[in-house]
Amino acid sequence: MIIGLTGGIASGKSTVSRHFESLGVTVIDADRIARKVVEPGQPALEDIVETFGPDILNEDGTLNRTALGARVFQDPDLRARLGAITHPRIAQEMARQSAAAFERGEPWVIYDAALIVENGLFKAFDSLIVVACSPETQLQRLMARDGLSVDDARARIDSQMPLGEKLKVADFVIDNDQSLDHTRRQVDELFNSIDARIRQTGSARPTDD
Repeated sequence: MIIGLTGGIASGKSTVSRHFESLGVTVIDADRIARKVVEPGQPALEDIVETFGPDILNEDGTLNRTALGARVFQDPDLRARLGAITHPRIAQEMARQSAAAFERGEPWVIYDAALIVENGLFKAFDSLIVVACSPETQLQRLMARDGLSVDDARARIDSQMPLGEKLKVADFVIDNDQSLDHTRRQVDELFNSIDARIRQTGSARPTDD
């Protein structure tokens, strides 16, 4: 069973993901995989250099993610070209990691990714968890985390799908607008609920009863 985990930028998705891991859930992190597939020597990096030019590399031959991000951030066509290079390889590694977890006897895993709703991938999963916070909290966290100005932080947030659209398709919502302990308690409760439901019914998806 694969359960999706997503949220808006700086909404606290990584905090929730780490707590699920501490509870023993295998978390397949799309960001980690994305970094792995573009390491030196990987075919994806060769394709990226061929598409975007060698100036997106650091001196040591690694990918300069900042330079590449600046290139594609406000250009949907370039983002699509980058996605065509990386997304199939990310999906392949996700499938490999989830298969390995199931072979170990784990009944469910979490796939943690920012674009699960945007790319429609959530439809292939048993259920979807969305991590949410208020727009004000999201803005302040992003500014503090990345050292951005108000305008730059708002531009980053506005470039993504509105959180409200993700909440419309959520099966579970984690409110990350309060204390860390409050968030962790919600994750603990959700873990117990999902684990029990999967073991009893074979599905994490809530019922209407």
